Amino acid sequence: MALRSVTIGYADRRVNREAVRAIGLGNNLTRPSVIEHQAAERVIDLIPSVDMVKFAKNGSNVVTASVKLARAFTGKKYIAVARSHPFFSFDDWFIGTTSMQRGVPEEHSSLTLQFEFNDPKSLALLFETYPGQIAGVLMEPATGGEEPAIIHNLETKCEVSTCDCSENFLQHAKSLCEKNGALLILDEMITGFRWNNPGAHVKYDVDPDLVTYGKAISNGFSVAFLGGKREIMNIAGIDNPGQERVFLLSSTHGAEMSSLAAMIESLKIVTKENVVGHLHDYGGQLKSAFNEIAGSFGVEASVIMRGADCSPVIEFRDPVGKPDPMLRTLFMQEMIYHGVMMPWVSLSASHGEKELKTTKRALEKTFSILKEALATEVSGYLIGPPVQPVFRKFN
Repeated sequence: MALRSVTIGYADRRVNREAVRAIGLGNNLTRPSVIEHQAAERVIDLIPSVDMVKFAKNGSNVVTASVKLARAFTGKKYIAVARSHPFFSFDDWFIGTTSMQRGVPEEHSSLTLQFEFNDPKSLALLFETYPGQIAGVLMEPATGGEEPAIIHNLETKCEVSTCDCSENFLQHAKSLCEKNGALLILDEMITGFRWNNPGAHVKYDVDPDLVTYGKAISNGFSVAFLGGKREIMNIAGIDNPGQERVFLLSSTHGAEMSSLAAMIESLKIVTKENVVGHLHDYGGQLKSAFNEIAGSFGVEASVIMRGADCSPVIEFRDPVGKPDPMLRTLFMQEMIYHGVMMPWVSLSASHGEKELKTTKRALEKTFSILKEALATEVSGYLIGPPVQPVFRKFN
């Protein structure tokens, strides 16, 4: 589903109609358009944590903008990111922390620190190691395979070891940020309008300082935004005489009218028609069917679907429990052969009974091949090379 950006369905006529109408009004203007104003109002109405918003064309740009804004607002230089969260930006400050460091000066990536998601000691250690130097803590509020854990008996909240107070990891991170003068930045690219309306941070009851959104907000059209508290966002504005300026974001096509009109209509449909509820319901059915069929072929120890119903993940394991890229490749190969493209699970409102039946039939045929391959040699069943991790040093 277009890298999880299509949540209503491909080429939805209602969304496309509004995009075409906006094209007829000029599509791109020198000054801000009425549609941009309407889009900003819509975002602010839907997301309680957002007072102001800045639009762009892709997620990398707005996440990088959040990093710049956090540094400008706090006057600090380090950014802490969750190590296990796969992608925040193509810019040097993040890509330099992966294995793909060619072309990235070490001076840039060295300002990005890493902590373990759901590990409060890991995050606290960064604040202790870099006291008064961390501008922001950046993470996804949840992933398909991991939601924020509940943390009990927090020493930061109570001195009695037997107390039963608790909070989730996001709330704990916000407390640490407030204590240390840093901003909490949540990347809702995947979770926004998928985990919940309007996003996972609402579901987990945390109030971030800045949020970034994209993907599901426009049903495949190119638009993303950075939103946040007025006192923070406003330092990138031009209406405070004498204030030192922040060059936050500037892109010729950032406020393209067709994409913003598509976003307004998409958000209207997503909220009115309970698309998020459907994603959870359909995903739950798919997950149950997937694991039941895997069990019927005796491959449930090697292949399992788990995680959030709205965005399940598929795990492929070798005999010692490690990720198995060859088995993943064989699964994708056979599913495609039987009519279902399934490199990961990305659901939309257009997935229904017909699609579920088609997927079940493909799973039955695919798992029968996987059973044979696991009994012999998986590599012998592949018609091409196995898939590789996105972040790898060499091709």
